[in-house]
Amino acid sequence: MSDEKKIAGIYIRVSTEDQAREGFSLPEQEKRLKAMCEYKGYEIYKVYKDAGISAKTGNYRPAFEELKEDIKNKKVNTIVVLKLDRLTRSVYDMENIMKFLDENNAYLDCANDDINTTNANGRMVARLLTTVSQNEIERTSERTKIGLSGAIKEGNIPHKAPFGYKRLNKKLVPDPLTKDQIIRIFNLYYEGNSYQTISNMYNKEKVFGKTNWCDGTILKILENEIYKGDFVHGKRTNNPTYYENVVEPLVSKELWEDCQVQKKKNSRNYKRDKEYLFLQKLKCPKCGRILGGNATRKKNGNVYYYYQCHSCKMTIKENKIEETIKILLADLLEYDNVVNEFFLPVLKSKLDNPKDELKKELKNLYNKKERIKKAYIDSLFTEDEFKEETKIIEEQIKNINSKLLENEQAEKLNFTIDDILLKRDMDFINKIKLPISYFAFNDNWNLLDRKTKADIIMKYVEDIELILIKNNYDVKQVNFRSAFYSEFEELFKQGYIDMKRPLTFNFDGICVDTSVRYSEYLPIEKVIQHLYRLNEYYEVNFYKGTLYKETEKLEMLPLKNGEVPIRIFPLQANNNDNENWVTMGMLATKNVPNDIKVNIRDVFETIPDNVIKENNVSQEQR
Repeated sequence: MSDEKKIAGIYIRVSTEDQAREGFSLPEQEKRLKAMCEYKGYEIYKVYKDAGISAKTGNYRPAFEELKEDIKNKKVNTIVVLKLDRLTRSVYDMENIMKFLDENNAYLDCANDDINTTNANGRMVARLLTTVSQNEIERTSERTKIGLSGAIKEGNIPHKAPFGYKRLNKKLVPDPLTKDQIIRIFNLYYEGNSYQTISNMYNKEKVFGKTNWCDGTILKILENEIYKGDFVHGKRTNNPTYYENVVEPLVSKELWEDCQVQKKKNSRNYKRDKEYLFLQKLKCPKCGRILGGNATRKKNGNVYYYYQCHSCKMTIKENKIEETIKILLADLLEYDNVVNEFFLPVLKSKLDNPKDELKKELKNLYNKKERIKKAYIDSLFTEDEFKEETKIIEEQIKNINSKLLENEQAEKLNFTIDDILLKRDMDFINKIKLPISYFAFNDNWNLLDRKTKADIIMKYVEDIELILIKNNYDVKQVNFRSAFYSEFEELFKQGYIDMKRPLTFNFDGICVDTSVRYSEYLPIEKVIQHLYRLNEYYEVNFYKGTLYKETEKLEMLPLKNGEVPIRIFPLQANNNDNENWVTMGMLATKNVPNDIKVNIRDVFETIPDNVIKENNVSQEQR
């Protein structure tokens, strides 16, 4: 170095990562560098501190920028640092710093790296050390990216959980408390509602307890790939990474893409005025494209709906799909009436049981309320801001407390999971004995409005597979949403719900091909209790028979005149695979209303209590 007096600007920097790894705390750096300046005779102008900021390219470091300004103004002519990587870890940045020092007749002195930039050799050493440092950080970055990539593919998304999701064991999973409102946003937007219309609607309804929904929030939700199951890491960088199918989606990829296309239509004030039952549910078996909806209005005013593939130019009428799966749709409606309406409070408390989640959320809200109060006391909030934020949180607390009250009330109800099967059997019996009254008390698929039908299909059906038969679309099968199917399957496996099963009956030597309501095994004491309860309202008989596995043939004793099978079920807990037959039980009742033992309205609006006493129930034994 020359004999020019050195005026030092001590630069110290630490990130959380550096401090944890190497112990280079700011006080430690300052102490060592002041000692070095005293030893070398440097005059210390100022200590410049950047805390919690890494040395990566592009990071703004206010203290370092201040130091550069002081060098330009000739207040400082030597930068003093502990190590070169405190200054930078980028070769590109190092070149710019050395150019800056040269232009301002200034120098760099590193305590640990013994760097002297007043000569060519010193500058070469500085460049070499910077290259090594940059190589280290790039290798660390690569290792981090590999680990991060693996975590993302497993569903561990490195961001705050968005509306509609929550974290479970570090993974992002759908949140049953919020997901339906996110799905609703996509559906509303696809139907032609603008961002502003949706946000106004959500503010009016105080969705999630919020009254500050805006069009920008709705736009961010609609543009977020996470809702179709994908994730983009580094979206704001020049090289973002796209990960497909890393979380369970809330909407189909087709609906998400269609909403992006919908932006152009919405900008022209486009609004759908028709309700399509199977929109986003049909896929072309030839090209895989989601079928779009269309409709024609005849002169008589009737509207005819159909779906078409824009690539293959093929169509299928909506009424054809509906007629093909009408029995299934009627079953869905029956399930919805029994499970989600009659027993909704029971299922909330006994199956979904979100009580723990609600209590956790309530605790978080109270903590948030306290933080806002403290911020107001510390003058970080104005009085108006404090009142507004407090009002929002209190609305959220009120909403959560309301849901908790529902749970508490549900727990006090006498309904049990056994009542689901009982109510379904009662509905079936009522449909046989009192068909006119049954349809007066219960929803009939044919009489539902289009919106209600569409809501039921949206709630339960994932998609409907089509096949090509003689160059025409036909229905192959219906796939249910995973949440509905898992719930239904669990209830079915436990014996608490039934499904239709094709069988060949042998009644008094006559074989009849038909379908019958079938449920899985229940312990005999539950079967008897179930039978006793049904007999409180109707005359119901119990029969035993044999089901032959290979032929699906069911042999029963002859039923009494006018009797109709209600349901069959196995009487063995574990069917022996080596046996070709299973002992079966069957409940049956007469196809007349004159054996109803209670008021007609009671068979529709109530269910019988558990029966403790011995009843004289007619039981036919094989």
